[in-house]
Amino acid sequence: MKRILVVDDDIEVLETIQLILEIGGFKVSALNNGEEVFNRIESFNPNLILLDISLGQIDGRVLCEQLKSIESTSKIPILLISGLYDPKDFTTLNYGQDDFLSKPFQMDVLMKKITKILSLEQDETFLMN
Repeated sequence: MKRILVVDDDIEVLETIQLILEIGGFKVSALNNGEEVFNRIESFNPNLILLDISLGQIDGRVLCEQLKSIESTSKIPILLISGLYDPKDFTTLNYGQDDFLSKPFQMDVLMKKITKILSLEQDETFLMN
Protein backbone atom coordinates (compact mmCIF):
# COMPACT_ATOMS: atom_id res chain seq x y z
CA MET A 1 0.00 0.00 0.00
CA LYS A 2 1.45 3.36 -1.06
CA ARG A 3 1.86 5.96 1.70
CA ILE A 4 0.97 9.62 1.14
CA LEU A 5 1.80 12.48 3.50
CA VAL A 6 -0.69 15.35 3.15
CA VAL A 7 0.30 18.76 4.55
CA ASP A 8 -2.34 21.50 4.51
CA ASP A 9 -3.28 24.06 7.17
CA ASP A 10 -6.95 24.03 6.13
CA ILE A 11 -8.42 21.25 8.29
CA GLU A 12 -11.47 20.73 6.05
CA VAL A 13 -9.31 20.34 2.93
CA LEU A 14 -6.93 18.08 4.84
CA GLU A 15 -9.72 15.80 6.09
CA THR A 16 -11.38 15.66 2.66
CA ILE A 17 -8.16 14.74 0.87
CA GLN A 18 -7.35 12.16 3.55
CA LEU A 19 -10.76 10.52 3.22
CA ILE A 20 -10.62 10.39 -0.60
CA LEU A 21 -7.10 8.95 -0.59
CA GLU A 22 -7.97 6.33 2.02
CA ILE A 23 -11.02 5.29 -0.04
CA GLY A 24 -8.64 5.14 -3.01
CA GLY A 25 -6.52 2.56 -1.19
CA PHE A 26 -3.68 4.71 0.11
CA LYS A 27 -2.27 4.85 3.62
CA VAL A 28 -2.44 8.52 4.60
CA SER A 29 -0.74 10.62 7.24
CA ALA A 30 -2.12 14.16 7.61
CA LEU A 31 -0.39 17.24 9.03
CA ASN A 32 -1.97 20.68 9.45
CA ASN A 33 1.38 22.51 9.67
CA GLY A 34 4.84 22.31 8.17
CA GLU A 35 6.79 22.24 11.42
CA GLU A 36 6.52 18.47 11.83
CA VAL A 37 7.19 17.46 8.21
CA PHE A 38 10.72 16.11 8.70
CA ASN A 39 9.76 14.09 11.80
CA ARG A 40 6.68 12.69 10.05
CA ILE A 41 8.69 11.74 6.95
CA GLU A 42 11.11 9.84 9.16
CA SER A 43 8.36 7.93 10.98
CA PHE A 44 5.92 7.47 8.06
CA ASN A 45 8.30 7.05 5.10
CA PRO A 46 5.89 8.41 2.44
CA ASN A 47 5.94 7.49 -1.24
CA LEU A 48 4.50 10.93 -2.07
CA ILE A 49 3.97 14.28 -0.34
CA LEU A 50 0.98 16.55 -1.08
CA LEU A 51 2.17 19.93 0.10
CA ASP A 52 0.14 23.13 0.33
CA ILE A 53 2.05 26.31 -0.47
CA SER A 54 0.42 28.46 2.23
CA LEU A 55 1.07 26.82 5.57
CA GLY A 56 0.80 29.82 7.88
CA GLN A 57 4.26 30.22 9.36
CA ILE A 58 6.01 28.18 6.66
CA ASP A 59 6.04 28.67 2.89
CA GLY A 60 5.44 25.32 1.19
CA ARG A 61 7.68 26.34 -1.72
CA VAL A 62 10.62 26.82 0.65
CA LEU A 63 9.82 23.54 2.37
CA CYS A 64 9.69 21.81 -1.02
CA GLU A 65 13.13 23.20 -1.93
CA GLN A 66 14.51 22.06 1.43
CA LEU A 67 13.11 18.54 1.01
CA LYS A 68 14.54 18.26 -2.51
CA SER A 69 17.98 19.52 -1.39
CA ILE A 70 18.43 16.89 1.35
CA GLU A 71 19.68 13.51 0.14
CA SER A 72 17.40 11.45 2.40
CA THR A 73 14.23 13.20 1.14
CA SER A 74 15.23 14.35 -2.35
CA LYS A 75 13.71 11.34 -4.13
CA ILE A 76 10.25 11.66 -2.54
CA PRO A 77 7.85 13.07 -5.16
CA ILE A 78 6.08 16.27 -4.13
CA LEU A 79 2.76 17.54 -5.48
CA LEU A 80 2.39 21.22 -4.56
CA ILE A 81 -1.19 22.45 -4.11
CA SER A 82 -2.45 26.02 -3.73
CA GLY A 83 -5.47 28.23 -4.13
CA LEU A 84 -3.28 31.29 -4.64
CA TYR A 85 -1.57 30.30 -7.86
CA ASP A 86 -2.51 29.24 -11.34
CA PRO A 87 -0.87 26.20 -12.98
CA LYS A 88 0.67 28.44 -15.66
CA ASP A 89 2.65 30.21 -12.91
CA PHE A 90 4.48 26.95 -12.36
CA THR A 91 5.61 26.49 -15.95
CA THR A 92 8.43 28.92 -15.20
CA LEU A 93 8.73 28.58 -11.42
CA ASN A 94 10.31 25.40 -10.17
CA TYR A 95 10.77 24.69 -6.49
CA GLY A 96 11.65 21.05 -7.08
CA GLN A 97 8.02 19.92 -7.17
CA ASP A 98 7.08 16.97 -9.34
CA ASP A 99 3.72 18.50 -10.20
CA PHE A 100 1.31 21.27 -9.20
CA LEU A 101 -2.44 21.39 -8.66
CA SER A 102 -4.45 24.56 -8.05
CA LYS A 103 -7.37 24.70 -5.60
CA PRO A 104 -10.22 24.15 -5.82
CA PHE A 105 -9.64 20.89 -7.63
CA GLN A 106 -11.73 17.90 -8.53
CA MET A 107 -10.79 14.75 -6.63
CA ASP A 108 -10.55 12.68 -9.83
CA VAL A 109 -7.92 15.13 -11.15
CA LEU A 110 -6.00 14.79 -7.88
CA MET A 111 -6.14 10.99 -8.11
CA LYS A 112 -4.92 11.05 -11.73
CA LYS A 113 -1.94 13.23 -10.81
CA ILE A 114 -1.09 11.01 -7.84
CA THR A 115 -1.35 7.86 -9.96
CA LYS A 116 0.88 9.40 -12.62
CA ILE A 117 3.53 10.52 -10.13
CA LEU A 118 3.54 7.18 -8.30
CA SER A 119 3.75 5.22 -11.56
CA LEU A 120 6.77 7.32 -12.59
CA GLU A 121 8.34 6.61 -9.19
CA GLN A 122 7.73 2.89 -9.71
CA ASP A 123 9.27 3.04 -13.21
CA GLU A 124 12.40 4.73 -11.83
CA THR A 125 12.72 2.09 -9.10
CA PHE A 126 12.40 -0.65 -11.71
CA LEU A 127 15.07 0.95 -13.90
CA MET A 128 17.48 1.24 -10.96
CA ASN A 129 17.27 -2.49 -10.11
